[in-house]
Order: sequence, then structure tokens, then C-alpha cells
Amino acid sequence: MAAILARKLGMTQIFGEDGAVARVTVLEAGPCYVTAIRTSERDGYDAVQLAFGAAREKALTKPELGHLAKASAPPLRHLAEFRDEGAGLGVGDTVDTSVFAPGQVVKISGTSKGKGFQGTVKRHRFSRGPVTHGSHNTRAPGSIGASATPSRVFKGIRGPGQMGNKRVTQRGLEVVAVRPNEHLLFVRGAVPGPRGGYVEVRSDA
Repeated sequence: MAAILARKLGMTQIFGEDGAVARVTVLEAGPCYVTAIRTSERDGYDAVQLAFGAAREKALTKPELGHLAKASAPPLRHLAEFRDEGAGLGVGDTVDTSVFAPGQVVKISGTSKGKGFQGTVKRHRFSRGPVTHGSHNTRAPGSIGASATPSRVFKGIRGPGQMGNKRVTQRGLEVVAVRPNEHLLFVRGAVPGPRGGYVEVRSDA
């Protein structure tokens, strides 16, 4: 399989043998314990469930600890299922960065940084209004609908509101380097989420 859970450590740059620089995101990936296998006959779909992220035992419930104990896994915080990725694996196995290779293209899913309540200029990149002759709509959104007909605002109008803090998937990212002994993945470009955030890495074939 080519899927794993990881933690975003930050960004840096590494140099190739030809001197070319690559801006990369460093991910601490695995080792992940296989805690469940889903099958079409029993569950209606094929998937593998991985667990990652050390946690204190007191921070987990007894059902969670019991589920992990069946896989001989220590207390782990994050569980995620990867569909169509469980071939050749069984409960109790581990997955590490060796499933990836330099040059491989992956897609990474995570929760984006939360920006709080933002206006339309920042949230949707609206243009600002005029700033001369006493204008009062410098950063106002402008008209959002007609007055008499239909006398309401249509659904889906872009307006101010919560920005960020939602699931984002970045596709087409290249694995630049892999360090299995240190459980590190180096991926070219930016990855969703803040430093310390957890992400899901899958093959983007």
C-alpha cells in the first residue's frame, strides 16, 4: 500500500547533487499500526485503518484502548481509514515511510489553518471600493441582490464568514526524499495545515 498518517514538522530546503534547491515540507510519517481491516463481504467496502500519534493512556477511553490492544498497539491519538489500500496487510502490522519512494507523486489531506471570521476582501479576494470623495465602502462587498425582485438574497452568494479550518486536499506533490530510519518524508511544496498538524498521505496515481 502507499498510504500513511503523518505529522507536519515544517518547511525547509534541500539541495540536489546538481546544486538545484528544492523547497520541501518535512513530514514525520509513521510508524502506523494497522488496527482494522474492512472487507466488502463484512463491511461493504475495502479499506485499512491506521493509527498514529502517541498519546497518554489517560487521554483515551476504555473502548479506544481496547480497540488498540487488539492490534497490540500502544495508546495512539489519530485513526484514519484508507480505502482500497489494505492488500497484504493484517491487524497488528505496521506501515512506515518505506512504502514511498523519491519521485513518487502523492496527495495530502489535512485541516487548513483557521483564520476566524473574515470579510470578503480577504476571504474571497474581492476588489476594494473607491477610497476618495468620502466613500464609505472601502472594503464592503457591494450589492448582493436586487431590491424589489426577488426581494431576497440567493443562496451561495459569497460573503463574509468563517475562513479556513476545513479539510483540504493538495494533489500532485512530489516526494523528494525519504529517510526510513528517521521516519521522515520530504515533499516538494506546501502541505495543508499548521506545524504539528496531522495529515493523510496517499499515492496520487
